[in-house]
Amino acid sequence: MRRLLLISASWSLLLSAPAASAQDVGSGWSVEGEIGVVTDYRFRGASLSGTDPAVQGGVTAWNAGSGLYGFVWVSTIEEYGLDASGNGAEIEVTLGVGWSGEALGYVFDIGVEAYQYPRGQGVNYVEFPLSAERAVGPVTLSAGLAWAPEQNALGNEDNTYVWTGVDYAPDGWPLSLNARLGHEDGSVAPDGKTDWSVGLKAPVSRLTLGLDWIDSDADDGTVVASVFATF
Repeated sequence: MRRLLLISASWSLLLSAPAASAQDVGSGWSVEGEIGVVTDYRFRGASLSGTDPAVQGGVTAWNAGSGLYGFVWVSTIEEYGLDASGNGAEIEVTLGVGWSGEALGYVFDIGVEAYQYPRGQGVNYVEFPLSAERAVGPVTLSAGLAWAPEQNALGNEDNTYVWTGVDYAPDGWPLSLNARLGHEDGSVAPDGKTDWSVGLKAPVSRLTLGLDWIDSDADDGTVVASVFATF
């Protein structure tokens, strides 16, 4: 969930003046980062941290003139991709580049992301996300898909994830509300899998406090609390 929010944040950053915490690094580029903790790392409804807390963080760089951006995102995870000796990856690293721009009242975003699992055996893969969002007053509607082509880490099968979301953030409110619905088919979910979440976020200076209910038809649902700081 945090990865989605980090990437989504780049959309608005690309189309507005840099936030107070963003750093201008010259040639039209700005950089912003965040670091925090979640009580459970849930990705598309599934726990990747074994239902344990996870430390997460990322850095996004964007060029408002061209719409280009890049990011790196890291999270601790449950050991994954074990080798013959029983050792595997304990962190997930996502590297991404893309373009975001506005047309016909929508913000479009297209990119490529590489999911890396250091020390994991045969589990690194690449995915291509595409999304669009539109603000209507205090409501922001969004939808997208992420397609992973056939590759070794996915058993030489492709995988598709489609999602839609809504955010409600009236001016003057001390918090915002959000909801997400997604469906996955392919290598990761051969029989199909649907996930959903509802939650709220409250900014406190450079901190963002979050509380989300995350669930799916393949795993038990849970409440996930989070706190993140921007820098």
